[in-house]
Amino acid sequence: MKEAFKIIITGDTHLGSGRITDYAEQGDVDQLFSEFLPLFQEADLSVTNLESPVIDGGSPIEKTGPALKSPVASLGVLKKAGFELVTLANNHIMDYGEPGLQSTLDICKSIGIDTTGAGSNLEEAKTPFVFEKNGIGVAILNIAENEFGTTQGDEPGCHPLDPVKNFYSIKDAQSKADHVVVIVHGGHEHYELASPRMKKTYRFFADAGATAVIGHHTHCPSGYEVYKGVPICYSLGNFLFDLPDFNGSAITPWNEGLIAELTLTKDDLSIRYRPFIQNFESVGIRRMKADETATFDKKMNRLNNLIADDGKLQREFENYCKKSYQMYSGYIEPHSSRILHAMRNRNILPSLLTQRKKKLLLNLTRCEAHRDVLIKTLQL
Repeated sequence: MKEAFKIIITGDTHLGSGRITDYAEQGDVDQLFSEFLPLFQEADLSVTNLESPVIDGGSPIEKTGPALKSPVASLGVLKKAGFELVTLANNHIMDYGEPGLQSTLDICKSIGIDTTGAGSNLEEAKTPFVFEKNGIGVAILNIAENEFGTTQGDEPGCHPLDPVKNFYSIKDAQSKADHVVVIVHGGHEHYELASPRMKKTYRFFADAGATAVIGHHTHCPSGYEVYKGVPICYSLGNFLFDLPDFNGSAITPWNEGLIAELTLTKDDLSIRYRPFIQNFESVGIRRMKADETATFDKKMNRLNNLIADDGKLQREFENYCKKSYQMYSGYIEPHSSRILHAMRNRNILPSLLTQRKKKLLLNLTRCEAHRDVLIKTLQL
């Protein structure tokens, strides 16, 4: 029998959210991880995405969307549960700026948790985590879509999505290990499918040499496929992420998640997905019941079939964009008043975006040359 080892990869973990925090600070692994605890502790490497900086105090950066953080005392629960590596390339790790990132790196190092995907500059952020067991080497490369936390050079931040540069990073990682696992934080929040762009990009990573591509960020599980022998999961969903004021009476995609269990030999990689429920009727994760598993499997099969068909996937994404029209068109209106947006949405106030202006904005964002300058202009 060939030598093998096992890697567990999970989705978004935020230890500063809702009901989780007190249990995390107390180190209550039984409550938070329940019957899955042996899986994490017995694996050769267990990985989760740390969705917030770990810092007491500090000041949030100026950004759109919420600024997240977790208390320093909460992080030890991950080590106690068996997690040896956290991925940091995500849209929240820089929410408290360089102090938040540095605090996170320091605390992780002090308790013996490795990190990948973020650093004091781009060179550090793109450096893969290399792990070897039984003579088998794996490089874990962590990437995030570009929001407020990615680094492009000498500034601190996380490893940005840039398919051309990511290609060379994958090739470099191949020279260091037998397997390259690419973990990507990206996608459309609360949308249960990959976009056509994501499918193209993640398959490109496989063509570049990744032996598995695993995604998260969307706060809901997505479909998965095997492309040219490479398993691709478009989103694992949340792992341990509570809603601050949770009062739900029915399981939602927010409460569902997937655990990716990778088994590696020198020249092969296989994957198993374990579904679970997180932070629903009680804090922590638990196994799905038989009826929940049946419903969930049916949904996954539907999503997988849509992902396998380019035409259907494109139509689903176009429908999603139509449903998102009010929100996104509101983003580009020349005003930012909630009252004016509400009036516009109720057709009391006409849109100030003319068709001519829309065409101009389309050209500025669609054309690569214009987009390069537009991004720099908005940064000034």
